[in-house]
Amino acid sequence: MSTSTASAPSLHKPIDVTWRDVMSLCAVYWFSQPKRLAVVMGFVFAMVVLDILFPITAGLLVDRIVTAIQAGEGFDPAYRALCLYMAVVVLFFIVRNVRSRIWNVLAARNMAQLLEDTFAKVQKFSSDWHANTFAGATVRKITRGKWAYDAISEILWMNFLPQGLMVIGVTAVMIVRYPSVGLMFAVGVVIHVGASILVASRYVRPANVRAAGADSAIGAAVADAMTNNAAVKSFGAEIREEARFRNTVLSWREKAIVAWTRGWDLIFVQQVIWRFMQFLTIFMLIGLASRGQATAGDIVFMLTLNSQLGGYLRQVGDHIRQLQRATSEFADVVDFHARPLQIADQAQAPSLRREEGRIEFSNVTFGYEASGKPLYDQFNLTIQPGERVGLVGPSGSGKSTFVKLIQRLYDVDKGAVMIDGQNIDAVSQTSLRSSVALVPQDPLLFHRSLSENIAYARPEASKGEIKEAARRARASEFIDRLPLGYDTLVGERGVKLSGGERQRVAIARAFIADAPIVIFDEATSSLDTITERLIQGAMRELMLGRTTIIVAHRLSTVKDVDRILVFDRGRIVEQGCHQDLIRVDSGRYRALYEMQDVAA
Repeated sequence: MSTSTASAPSLHKPIDVTWRDVMSLCAVYWFSQPKRLAVVMGFVFAMVVLDILFPITAGLLVDRIVTAIQAGEGFDPAYRALCLYMAVVVLFFIVRNVRSRIWNVLAARNMAQLLEDTFAKVQKFSSDWHANTFAGATVRKITRGKWAYDAISEILWMNFLPQGLMVIGVTAVMIVRYPSVGLMFAVGVVIHVGASILVASRYVRPANVRAAGADSAIGAAVADAMTNNAAVKSFGAEIREEARFRNTVLSWREKAIVAWTRGWDLIFVQQVIWRFMQFLTIFMLIGLASRGQATAGDIVFMLTLNSQLGGYLRQVGDHIRQLQRATSEFADVVDFHARPLQIADQAQAPSLRREEGRIEFSNVTFGYEASGKPLYDQFNLTIQPGERVGLVGPSGSGKSTFVKLIQRLYDVDKGAVMIDGQNIDAVSQTSLRSSVALVPQDPLLFHRSLSENIAYARPEASKGEIKEAARRARASEFIDRLPLGYDTLVGERGVKLSGGERQRVAIARAFIADAPIVIFDEATSSLDTITERLIQGAMRELMLGRTTIIVAHRLSTVKDVDRILVFDRGRIVEQGCHQDLIRVDSGRYRALYEMQDVAA
């Protein structure tokens, strides 16, 4: 059963992403390579053991040297202790190097898969969602989310996990060797970590979230201005756009300063707690040494350990700040993955069978989310196979909506749209749209070659098929004049081509698609008379043997179709051929035709 756009108002609103949501999505990719992850964790545990042995062997080395000096004995035990110490150091760096190499492969594969999955999900969002979302902000969220995932993974698996195991291990060693010092140390670590988490989550994270949002706004502002650069130049609005962008940057700057300052506040709190704890542990150990319960090696052990853990715990602050920022940035990707599709295929939906191209609207009720009431109410219409139908009427009358429903860019609220007796809700969207060739008013071309753009509907098309399609679309004449011919790059959105040239490329693309249904959505409304006549010739050739729908403002485009449908507020108020409709006294079509005829 399809989900109505009107019944799902939450689809455009941001989803409230929790910490658990972030971790759940990350876990999907972490455990997608279980064997490689297990190997990495094995090396992590080995590193922790070697890290714990480092201060122990350092203390042992000092004890052996002191004993050799004080007792006047040989230094062989000291040399053996030195070799043991160096073996631990060397082995640690070897293990860390191997671990990093394996982790890099795991991380790169997971990041690549995350990008592919997120791109695929966003591609499936409805046209309505894309129309209401800044493309630049979406691009920034996806690319930034990749690095946010990497930061989260690196911090948790390569930093927090080994550091946590290290703290647990050395605390256990200390409790065994000097219980009072070990217990005090354990309490200090708990206070340090608890305070770090509390300050980071309640004080630092909200500022990071606001800064991340402001950062996304910068990407959106840049994309909006660059995409519409022609409009900016035509109105001499560069200074105005610079001022607008400056305000966006200033907003980010203020939020970023607050976020960074709060991060340093967190570091300050951590340093105060750690230094006080360091003082107490050394103070207690000196007391033990004064009573003969600790050796010089024990002091070295504690100093080395303090140095190690001090570095780790100092990094905890940075890692927590980075983790908070990364989770805030990754929340956008989680939003994409968690967001329901407005237009979704049914499970194992079959492909649309390409047959004659019969289109039927059966008791269709549909309304846009923002309007609050249906545009179509119990709408019925049948277009016969091979029939050429023109749609005319004022803006907002339902013409473009009619086309969008055929393409299933929206789901109907009630009723069904059928193609060759098949409910389009029950077939795959890919097969549906490949069966409907669209030539829009403003064709959108990719910044790729003309060949790739023409063959976009069928990438496997041969060079000969591409050239034949261009010839039939009256596009070969301008393509052959280009220095690189069919290999010419057309620029972003086809900006290197004129409107008429883009239109002919779109018609050539429709020839390549060879779909049973073709739709011209005001395909000649913005063209000059000469170009319009040229394109109308290509359109007539494309219509042959196909069910054709022409949405038109210029009525000259639909004079020769089999049937004209006059729309008004989601209803068909008149229909018939051109000759019949212009004879209707006080008719809507006749009034439109006479108005355009006078204007001409």
